[in-house]
Amino acid sequence: MSLTARDIAEIAKLLDTSHFSSLDLTVGEFKLRIRRDGGWSGREVDDEPVHPPAQHKSSTSEPPPPPLTQEAGAALVGEVDVPAPLLGNFYAAPRPGDPPFVNVGDSVDEETVVGIIEVMKLMNPIRAGVSGTVVAILAADGTAVEEDQPLIRVRLKG
Repeated sequence: MSLTARDIAEIAKLLDTSHFSSLDLTVGEFKLRIRRDGGWSGREVDDEPVHPPAQHKSSTSEPPPPPLTQEAGAALVGEVDVPAPLLGNFYAAPRPGDPPFVNVGDSVDEETVVGIIEVMKLMNPIRAGVSGTVVAILAADGTAVEEDQPLIRVRLKG
């Protein structure tokens, strides 16, 4: 049995709604510890590393940055949108000030990390899942995204 990022996000949601302050979970050789104060530890899940929380600054006095879209309309023939697999905060770079994982014009393959979605201080790497060229960034860095919301658009190789 293995846990996916979605499973871990659901576990974190359950912890948040409970009166407990931490959770220790062991499934086979996989061990996961989640604490409400943001502490965590874990081993790899389905070859997706569990990342420590990045320190992204949030400010309630400044409006969120506008979406970094090149073309926000519908995908053209031969293009696909890479959706958010879960809801949370989307980060386009590993840390503030670092270059983004991908830019318009970059080539990606199925395993290319295109961003991170944070849920309950748990960082979930988001992979492209397709091969091609990034033609649009559809989600702004540091903004909340919904499950299945398009994050980037890729023109498929072919």
